[in-house]
Amino acid sequence: MQDAYSFTSNEQDLDTVYHDMERAYTNVFNALGLNYRVIIGDGGAMGGQDSKEFSAIAPIGEDTIVYSDGSTYAANLEMATSMTVPTAANTAEPGKLGLVDTGDAKTVDEVAAKLGVNADQIIKAVLFIADKEPVLAIVRGNYEVNDVKLKNLLGVDFLNIATPEQVQQYMHAQPGSVGPINVDDDVKIIQDQSVSEMVNAFAGANQSGKHYQNVNPGRDFKATQVADIRFVTAGEMSPDGQGVLKFMRGIEIGHIFKLGTRYSKAMGANFLDENGRNQPIIMGSYGIGVSRLLSAIVEQHADDHGIVWPKNIAPFDVHVLPMNVKKAEQMQLAEAVTQQLEDAGYSVLLDDRKERPGVKFADADLIGLPVRVTVGKKAADGIVEVKLRAHGDAIEVKQEELANSIAILLKGEDDAD
Repeated sequence: MQDAYSFTSNEQDLDTVYHDMERAYTNVFNALGLNYRVIIGDGGAMGGQDSKEFSAIAPIGEDTIVYSDGSTYAANLEMATSMTVPTAANTAEPGKLGLVDTGDAKTVDEVAAKLGVNADQIIKAVLFIADKEPVLAIVRGNYEVNDVKLKNLLGVDFLNIATPEQVQQYMHAQPGSVGPINVDDDVKIIQDQSVSEMVNAFAGANQSGKHYQNVNPGRDFKATQVADIRFVTAGEMSPDGQGVLKFMRGIEIGHIFKLGTRYSKAMGANFLDENGRNQPIIMGSYGIGVSRLLSAIVEQHADDHGIVWPKNIAPFDVHVLPMNVKKAEQMQLAEAVTQQLEDAGYSVLLDDRKERPGVKFADADLIGLPVRVTVGKKAADGIVEVKLRAHGDAIEVKQEELANSIAILLKGEDDAD
């Protein structure tokens, strides 16, 4: 990791450092030729009031990036929100609350199939333990509870899905039949905004094999709090009203946090202000995952044959390959062009192994240095073959023109990019 911390006496200075670090990281990742997004991030265990992640686009990435196809909005899936679009008003009269038999059906899909209704007509209830306190999170059946949003909303240190034993203890029921009606007073009910619009819904009755029908929020149960506690889904409107949300995968390569006074208060890290009063230091934290960064670069700059290193971070600039090290003229020319290129400021890797040409070519593609110089049958005439790793056909170049030719080829590559 590359780690950095800032210590300021006021929020304004923290904002200044935070934005300076964001700009510095952006410059670094731009210089590396990465395709990445700066997204709204979750502070996680670090905490703090604001954070941004730098995520390199990659199909194998462990993170899901949610972005708008019509604006610059982008966020980690755990933090993503959407614009609430009013649905057509449900003018149905609230029906009489009653019990229905749902047998062995336990999941939302199973219950929906049993009742012959859509998943969005069912209230999904999930019991969590938040710092040892029971919290029942409820969302519309076609959505999933976002535990990160829920944890941040509650401001707790630990949030876990309740075990079957804990469900029995607090809900007096088995998982699969849990619902928000007739819940003990010590269980908080956090209701997602999507539930508020539901009319005559279905919900677990806290009895095995039973669900309530004609459940109406506000009439049949009252939530402790109503908030956005669900994961967004693709196709919803971006929260800025521009475009719709789409998903892609990414690798987190950097993260910046506004930590505030979370740690300084805990450790008594204070300073004296202009009035001589003790005040907690205001902190920021900034980091780049160097090993993850290298992995992301390789993932984005590779083909079926191996790595294609961007020239500004390649371990060497040029790979020199004599085809037959037993032939004196080839080795002499290979060593001469190696020295010539090093004198011109290039770093050079000379492959002087006693291997077949096919092995050397395959290894050169695998290693992926920007330029390959092959010394072969025309070595006696002082002619070598030059090829860019990223693209292009091989060309023949005289030894005395080699350094200038490589410079022109690399410049052409930069212009093409």
